[in-house]
Formats: sequence, structure tokens, C-alpha cells
Amino acid sequence: MLYFDIINTPIGDLLLLASDNGLKKILFEKQFRSLEIPNDWEQDKEKLSQAKEQLLAYFDNNLIEFNLQLDPEGTVFQKQIWKQLEEIPFGEIRSYQDIANVIEKPNACRAIGMANSKNPIPIIIPCHRVIGKNGKLTGYAGGIDIKAKLLQLEGIDLGNDSQQFALF
Repeated sequence: MLYFDIINTPIGDLLLLASDNGLKKILFEKQFRSLEIPNDWEQDKEKLSQAKEQLLAYFDNNLIEFNLQLDPEGTVFQKQIWKQLEEIPFGEIRSYQDIANVIEKPNACRAIGMANSKNPIPIIIPCHRVIGKNGKLTGYAGGIDIKAKLLQLEGIDLGNDSQQFALF
């Protein structure tokens, strides 16, 4: 059985999906609005209350590190990259090249970018903290504007890029 809830946040509604083993997915509003909820999903506010509380605390600047049981689905490589994303501290950014260097695969930037784009639990597995080697914002499932807002929330100065994104 899978359990879901929808929460309202400053970046729009988020759909949270969990199994009995932990949080499986976070979908941005534009990703789930046209989604027909499958019959094997059950709405359960209690099952997702801890994730909801922590996300809302994050958006209120009262939480910098999530402590949730996660259950993402992915390949061994994707999970390796997602684990590296979890190591990026609140308020800091890394490039794809930085991550490639940490896993000792300096030519794997493209593969890392693909793994990053498949992250099923954005915000909590902070793929928004990964930017291009040139310091520019790169793609994000929720959209570049949401990525910029998350980075600004964490106090990251986007330089000239910040002028085009209104903060919450």
C-alpha cells in the first residue's frame, strides 16, 4: 500500500507519497495536477505528518536538516548520487563536477546530472543545491524559479540571477 497527502507550501502544493518503509516521492504541483491518483494509493495525513511538519518547518526557516525515513526507488548509481546530495549542507551548493570528483568519476558529470534529474524526493534529497560548473542554475523538476526560491530561502546569493526570481 502507498499513502499520500497534499500539502500547501510557499512554492505551491506538494504531493507526498510514502510506503510503510518511508517517504518515496515528492511531486511538485505541476507534476501531479493532471495525475489520476491510482487505486492502490490511500490518503493518510497521519502517515505523512512527520514529513509535512518537517517540510513546513523548512519553509519557515526553522529546520535545516531533515530526519525522515526515506524509501526512494532507483538504480544503484542513482542512489549513490542521491546519497551525495544528502551530504550537501543547508545553505551550500555544489556543481556536478564537484560530485563527480567526490565519487572519483571525474568524467561522469552528465550521468550525475541524469541521476539528479531522477531524484524522487526533491527538497529533502536536496538536488536544488546542485548548479552548473559555471555557477548558473540548471534544470529542476519544479522549474528553475522554484530552484532559485529554495536556494534563496537557504541564504544562497544567486548574484545577477536573483533579480529575475521573486522570493516567496
